[in-house]
Amino acid sequence: MVWSYISPKLSPEIAELPPYRGGDLKKGANLFKTRCAQCHTVEKDGGNKIGPALHGLWGRKTGSVEGYSYTDANKQKGIEWNDKTLFDYLENPKKYIPGTKMAFGGLKKEKDRNDLIAYVKPSQAFHQQLEWTQPLTFTC
Repeated sequence: MVWSYISPKLSPEIAELPPYRGGDLKKGANLFKTRCAQCHTVEKDGGNKIGPALHGLWGRKTGSVEGYSYTDANKQKGIEWNDKTLFDYLENPKKYIPGTKMAFGGLKKEKDRNDLIAYVKPSQAFHQQLEWTQPLTFTC
């Protein structure tokens, strides 16, 4: 069944959502590898590098990874990471958190930000919920 009804008004909650759309996982992985992996990890026990570990990012407050030396600006920003905050941050980190030491200039294209989030977000849940004790097998 196909529904053709479109509401002329968006609820305030929906209207404030970012233009985040499901991105391309493969392109996001490539973006992470070429633009982020030098400084960050996403694996469960990846640890901090030049930048803080990104494992468990969703729901975490800015400036809160143990063992990482944040600027006061990051500690005091006080936002919680989610699709919207990360989407906005990735456009221009220095504008989003003035005083951050992150040297990344940002991703200006919405598509690139969508792709990167498509890669980073599932890796959080994937690494949090699964422990690899034996190979996975699939049957059809």
